[in-house]
Order: sequence, then structure tokens, then C-alpha cells
Amino acid sequence: MKKLNKKLVSLLRKKNLKLATAESCTGGMLSSSITSVSGSSKIFIMGLVTYSNKSKNLLLKVPKQILKKYGAVSSKCCLYMVNNLNKISKSNISVSITGIAGPSGGSEKKPVGLVYIGVKKTNKVKINKYLFKQKGRLKIQKAAVKKSMELILSILK
Repeated sequence: MKKLNKKLVSLLRKKNLKLATAESCTGGMLSSSITSVSGSSKIFIMGLVTYSNKSKNLLLKVPKQILKKYGAVSSKCCLYMVNNLNKISKSNISVSITGIAGPSGGSEKKPVGLVYIGVKKTNKVKINKYLFKQKGRLKIQKAAVKKSMELILSILK
């Protein structure tokens, strides 16, 4: 993961693009990984950790009815998170992550390891659904962060 974050910061700097993140299940790990790179202040606008439904509603304007009907771990919630983060931050690229890192909290419909990652660049938005099979909370969080960085890199190329 160390090389990915350096590559990402370097490419964003080269292209003069700004990045913002809204994280739930990763708890700021993506933001931390990016800001651990020297020079990231040139590209990183903000990172929000909206862990609770209340914070998703208050900060990212995810409607309460969306959270109630679909849950925080849903493509709909992820879409609101990334779109409203983009409005708040005015960044070129916005990323939202919501999921279940475990070890508890999963269900048959939404198992541990289910993660949605939203990426928005200008007016293009893509919500990606993953089921990380890694065992353990930290491994699922790291897998989600790695996948997020790979997604950002893929839209930059």
C-alpha cells in the first residue's frame, strides 16, 4: 500500500488535481495513507470520517429515509456520500467508503467484508461494490483502502 499512496499523490500533483474523502468503515485510514506522503498538502483537501448515521446525515446530507430504508452500507448511501462530499469540498476527485469491517455487524444480506466505494471525477460517478473475504477487521479495512487507491489511479490514467 505504501507505493500506491506515493504513486497516487505524485500523479494527482502532476495533473494538478485535488482529492477529498468521506470514510466510514475505514475510519480515516485512506486519508491517513494519503497524508503520510510528503507533498500531499498540495492535493488533499479534506477527509471526513462519518462513522455514524447521524454524521452521514449531518455532514454529508444523506437523507434519514435513505439510511432507514437502505442502510448506511448501501450503494444509495455511498452515492449521497460521494456527491455531497464533492459539493462541500469542491475537489476534482471525491471518494466515499462505507461497509462492514467486522468482526460483528454482518448479516446474510450484508455480510462482513461488504464495502461500497464511490468515486466521482467531475460529473462522472461510479459506485463499486466489493465483498472482501479477508479475515479480520484490519485486513478488510486495508483491502478497502487499497482498492480505493487503485480506483482513483485507474480514473487518472
